[in-house]
Amino acid sequence: MSQTSSNTAQPRYRPQMSDAAVPLVSEVTVFDEAGRQKQIFIPGERPLTVYVDKQELVTLMTLGGAPEALVLGYLKNQRFVQALDEVISIQVDWEVGAASVKTRDGIANLKARQEKRTVTTGCGQGTIFGDILADLDSIGLSQTARLDQDTLVQIVDRVRQHKSIYKQAGSVHGCAVFRGTEMLMFVEDVGRHNAVDAIAGLMWLQDLTGDDLVFYTTGRLTSEMVIKGAQMGIPFLLSRSGVTHMGLEMANKVDLTLFGRCSGEHFLLYSGAHRFLARHHVNHGAVQAELNHGSCL
Repeated sequence: MSQTSSNTAQPRYRPQMSDAAVPLVSEVTVFDEAGRQKQIFIPGERPLTVYVDKQELVTLMTLGGAPEALVLGYLKNQRFVQALDEVISIQVDWEVGAASVKTRDGIANLKARQEKRTVTTGCGQGTIFGDILADLDSIGLSQTARLDQDTLVQIVDRVRQHKSIYKQAGSVHGCAVFRGTEMLMFVEDVGRHNAVDAIAGLMWLQDLTGDDLVFYTTGRLTSEMVIKGAQMGIPFLLSRSGVTHMGLEMANKVDLTLFGRCSGEHFLLYSGAHRFLARHHVNHGAVQAELNHGSCL
């Protein structure tokens, strides 16, 4: 009889989860300015109320493509759970528009943390619970990761060519994670924060660390988006949109490399110049000094 080696890797823990993805678009009839009838697609938008151990936590407005990953990533990014094995199960039931989360030991000080909230600019979410800003000092992003200009341009082009709900129906945000030029995952939702939370949940389930990854979003880079990127341990954040002042402040605080207005060959580098390998020679110290004074590349 054969024996199993004592050093055989154990399967990674995974909470019990439903698989409740729903159709992402609906076909509707519209009339244009000339009175012509057309059939077009519009994205779904569904309320999903999250209950943790039978206590209502939050209602998220979501597309519904990856609801379990969204809930898991939300709990992680809001620091309600610290380890994956704290979550026993996540069950989504669209008939009642609810996600039921069962934890192993409950969430400490849940009521007090719910009372301390910050309303943000996040579409589809817009609330931070607890004092997440106090945790920023504990975040350490990779100092050895590098992103060259050719890879950045290829990432932007890869997203542009990717089949998406946005191309079919519009009105959604997309987020993607890359290793080099390889797209590891792509998620769309009605709110950019939902998309990033879903990616955080998927990364957690796959035991994927962010040290060598690049995060791309179609939405603007606000402070909350920067914080979530840093929480996932990803040193590079790219957006086809712009950056807010507090978003830039947060990026400088956690030493995150931030790019905005990424389109074709064009981009603006806002922070973290030491990780960027430009096609032309760049004095990174001088560039970073200028960035610290409010300029961009």
